[in-house]
Amino acid sequence: MSKEIVLVGYSGHSFVIADILLAAKLSIAGYCENEIKSKNPFALKYLESENVFFSFKENSTTYDAFVCIGDSFIRQRIFKNLINIGVNIINAIHPRSVVGNHVTFGKGIMVAGNATINPGCYIGDGVICNTSCSIDHECIIGDFSHIAPGAVLCGNVTIGKNCFIGANATIIPGKKINDRITVGAGSVVTSDLIEPGIYVGSPAKLIKKNLRN
Repeated sequence: MSKEIVLVGYSGHSFVIADILLAAKLSIAGYCENEIKSKNPFALKYLESENVFFSFKENSTTYDAFVCIGDSFIRQRIFKNLINIGVNIINAIHPRSVVGNHVTFGKGIMVAGNATINPGCYIGDGVICNTSCSIDHECIIGDFSHIAPGAVLCGNVTIGKNCFIGANATIIPGKKINDRITVGAGSVVTSDLIEPGIYVGSPAKLIKKNLRN
């Protein structure tokens, strides 16, 4: 029998996660936040902050968790803290997504409705594969990256860690995007992107360097 799931974070992104889990017929125990949220569309129970809730060892073994934080660096920090204290972090995969054969998943991955992940892909820890994105064969997506709605990764694309691929962006086959790179919405990547920063346009060009470590 599946354990009940605790949502860590409860705002817009977590509402999508909650919807995915319920569509997959999984049970949600409640949410962890620093304070009670006034907006609670799923009528979930407030469970205190994750630091308080999972400080009780029995909670770490009784419940699974999913980190519902959009910012990749915050998501990564909370994810690692929970893993370090023995909390099991699950994947949230919508039943209306398409996942091919020989796809390898890490932990804490979101795959939204109508997303497609084709055979031979590797999806790292904490990756968001958002609504209707298309990830073709043998792509590699690094930990805590976000593939936004409608983005298209053609075959053999490599995405680094803590990247954001904007809505309806296209990465042509075989291209590599290094860590901490943002590709703007609707942009087309026709060459490898090496330097951390923000890239926009068709073809995508660097417009701002990323100084965040």
